[in-house]
Amino acid sequence: MAHIDRLTVYPVKGLDGIDCDTASILEGGTLESDREFALFDADGDVINGKRTDRVHDLETGFDPETTTLTVAPPDGDSLAFDLESAAGRERAADWFSDYFGLEVTLERDRSLGYVDRREMGPSVISTATLREVASWFDDADLTVDSVRRRMRANVEVGGVEPFWEDRFVGEEAPAFEAGDTTLEGVTPCGRCVVPQRDPETGETLEGFRARFLERREATFPDWADEDAFDHYYTLMVIMRIPETDRGGALAVGDSITSTDESASSSDFDDGHTQQVR
Repeated sequence: MAHIDRLTVYPVKGLDGIDCDTASILEGGTLESDREFALFDADGDVINGKRTDRVHDLETGFDPETTTLTVAPPDGDSLAFDLESAAGRERAADWFSDYFGLEVTLERDRSLGYVDRREMGPSVISTATLREVASWFDDADLTVDSVRRRMRANVEVGGVEPFWEDRFVGEEAPAFEAGDTTLEGVTPCGRCVVPQRDPETGETLEGFRARFLERREATFPDWADEDAFDHYYTLMVIMRIPETDRGGALAVGDSITSTDESASSSDFDDGHTQQVR
């Protein structure tokens, strides 16, 4: 049965995510703690993995109960910053300024977060999709967890076939319900340079984009609406949570059902044979 298998939020945009058992839905339609904080330079531009591969040299953690960010730099002792206080955020900004060699501020948005698509909500991908993509790079020993960290989705769905999430975008696409929450597909997620890099080292995997494009086109599902995709360098779907469902929560283990009454139970069977072109 389709279900939420994993929930991940990224408290500081561009840094490591944390897994959680439940995630409250904010008034802006995003998940609590997701991209709640972000680093900006003096021109107001965000600092993240798209901009610099130096983020990969940092191992970070976050405690949502204490709002404490821990940072382990490649050389040196771990540090802890209390992001609840203005003084703690300023201290963290000073450290990141030294690390990146830029004048940096650390900003906070508690109602929406600094998600890229501020009118949208959580990102969704299936475990089977991650597994499929990892198989495209088996000669490079790419693991499912490595692909997971490269793609940085919020909601991971188990019990379904590869690219299951693609069915939820397009003119006549259904939505799905996870527990008591409706999620409506908005757009496929076009990928940037980050998925090409090893999340541990920042090293670029040679030929990643070309092979990804080739295999994504070859395995693109017949049942997906191709018109909803501008190109094949996409993976995962950005969803929207209706205002009426905001204030609720998603939880690991929540069952998932399509709002399309014509969808058969086999649509959510991990053993379903996917048609390819």
